Amino acid sequence: MGMISEFKEFAMKGNLVDMAVGFVMGSAFGTVVKSFIDGVFMPLISPILGGIDLASLKYTMSEAVMDGDTVVEPAVIVNVGDFLTALISFIIVAFVMFMIIKGMNKTKKAEEEAAPAAPPANEVLLAEIRDLLAKS
Repeated sequence: MGMISEFKEFAMKGNLVDMAVGFVMGSAFGTVVKSFIDGVFMPLISPILGGIDLASLKYTMSEAVMDGDTVVEPAVIVNVGDFLTALISFIIVAFVMFMIIKGMNKTKKAEEEAAPAAPPANEVLLAEIRDLLAKS
């Protein structure tokens, strides 16, 4: 079996394709959550924080050094707001993923409980032999 046919077989396995679809869906979901955080959540939380735009919260460690209109050394700025926004996005995505997996596990558990396991083949065979012996 050639390397290309082995790779094709590997790439077309169900688990790999499912994982690729999951990555694409996760990326799209992350974009939606980021848009929600930036456009809806942060503006709603701003009045609660006294009008502070949390996303633009910055800490300047050192100011820029200027020589006239020329920047000699740029300012050293820690973007705390960007970090907090990303953290809130992560928490929302993690919570939604938790709820999805919890629902899937509950559904899977209900399916397992609903369908009783079939007895092993040797027990079925022994039951048939017993029934035949009882008839004779």
